[in-house]
Amino acid sequence: MSVAILRQGDYLIASVQSDLSDSEVVELRRELTELVGRHRSRGIVIDVAALEVIDSFVARALRSIVLTARLRGAHTVIVGIQPDVAIAMVQFRLNLEPLRVALDLDAAKELLDRMNGGDAEDGG
Repeated sequence: MSVAILRQGDYLIASVQSDLSDSEVVELRRELTELVGRHRSRGIVIDVAALEVIDSFVARALRSIVLTARLRGAHTVIVGIQPDVAIAMVQFRLNLEPLRVALDLDAAKELLDRMNGGDAEDGG
């Protein structure tokens, strides 16, 4: 799978390295769900900057990751949506609820800290 998943304190950071096949997207959801429980993670950041397209399947999969992680006790923030990808997502009227987005990793971590009540560990 072309996704690097790192642990930073209470958060998991999944960096998508290239476009993903449908089966890789499903595997990412499974792996993140499992890692949230194993590490008792309180948040996930998914960096999609490498994606040139976010189609309806990927958008639904991201929503599924968000909802599944929430049931496991973790919030999720998506970062790095490219301008052209964002425009296409709006034009295709993709349902993005309840996705939370941020511009970059720092903004995502700040958002997760607020969502978790500001008491997340600083795990450099």
